[in-house]
Amino acid sequence: MSVLSFALSGLTESQQSTADNLANADTPGYTASEVHFQASLQQALQSQAGGTATTTQSPDPTPPSTNGNNVNVGSQLVNAEQETMQYQAMVDMFNAQYRLIQGASGGSFQ
Repeated sequence: MSVLSFALSGLTESQQSTADNLANADTPGYTASEVHFQASLQQALQSQAGGTATTTQSPDPTPPSTNGNNVNVGSQLVNAEQETMQYQAMVDMFNAQYRLIQGASGGSFQ
């Protein structure tokens, strides 16, 4: 459950970053940001010692336009769609885990 919880938190941060980038698409000098957590999560899952996953945020490497803004609206919209689908998949898995726990404890399925 903690893995799914971390993934949901990371996706939430990614969605917020994408929303901030899109909101500032016309702001001169704005530097878009990216959130990274997937590689850290994968390493933690593969670690035999039960590693810890972290979330990091970094500037988007897209070159800036003439006004100094580097938000690429098209790629940000694609990111938003991917993050939404990933988030929904994680929520579905989270709900499935709760149904399994509920069933194992003698609860009813709904």
